[in-house]
Amino acid sequence: MPICERDPWRDQFFENVQCPPDVLIPTDDFDAWPWYPKHNWIYDKLRIAQSQGLVCGPHGVAPPSYPVFSKPITNLKGMGVGSKIMHSEREMTLNSLPGHFWMPLLKGPHVSTDCAVVNGRVQWIRHATGVPAQEGMFRYWTLHADEIQEIAASLRAWVGKHMKNYTGMMNFETIGGTIIEAHLRFADQWCDLNGKGWIDALVNLYAKGKWRYRDEDRREGYSIPLFARHLNDFLHPPQDRQSKIRALPHVSSLQITFYENKNAADHPMPPGGFRLGLINCWNLQAGFDAIDALAKSFPADALLRT
Repeated sequence: MPICERDPWRDQFFENVQCPPDVLIPTDDFDAWPWYPKHNWIYDKLRIAQSQGLVCGPHGVAPPSYPVFSKPITNLKGMGVGSKIMHSEREMTLNSLPGHFWMPLLKGPHVSTDCAVVNGRVQWIRHATGVPAQEGMFRYWTLHADEIQEIAASLRAWVGKHMKNYTGMMNFETIGGTIIEAHLRFADQWCDLNGKGWIDALVNLYAKGKWRYRDEDRREGYSIPLFARHLNDFLHPPQDRQSKIRALPHVSSLQITFYENKNAADHPMPPGGFRLGLINCWNLQAGFDAIDALAKSFPADALLRT
């Protein structure tokens, strides 16, 4: 398999793709970090903030005003682990931690953007906008057909300035157009919604250093999670039920996003809840209907409706 996928529920996207055996394509930051030593500085979120001229600093350096947003300088596990809003000097003092930093509390749409980059130039770009729920969770994401022009222009300029000689995929998280995180990979959560032939273009990018994708069938898609309360352990739904959900109209994929043989507390999850599964789809209401069908596989009193 050409894609180095740590989450087995996403193998379904890549299992039939042809790729040279020596080509390594990361979907996880734990793999991207050692494979790209000249560019893995981007996992330092403090440096990302500084690269945009934001007022920011490590814990111990006093912010000029409050509130601020605090999080680990580096967090390869993701999922908002360790993030917190600090409302006062007292709160900052009580919660000061080594390896954490503060930055402005940003406002605006939370957008995830995938970019195909060739020698520091963005050749392809696509955005997904999240509808936030409480404590790091999202109600759903919309994968947009059209570019968000202001964000696209800003990211192209940033990549051109800071990622010279880099070829591969990048993913950016922005709030109100400001970069909050950068990754040397793509968002594998909804890559099945990018269109026919996109995975083949991805392989060609890493195998030959060229991006060739006609991108003729762009349309909006949606990725919808199902969350439950923490401190519960769960079993996967029966395979026949999963097959029926995958066969529902407008559903592209179903992902069960946890390990049965791993304690729930050992899964990296957002503070607000434990993610049980994801529906990727082409119609939002159809996706919610599929989520309702998936929810029947889990104890009702453990579920969270975001």
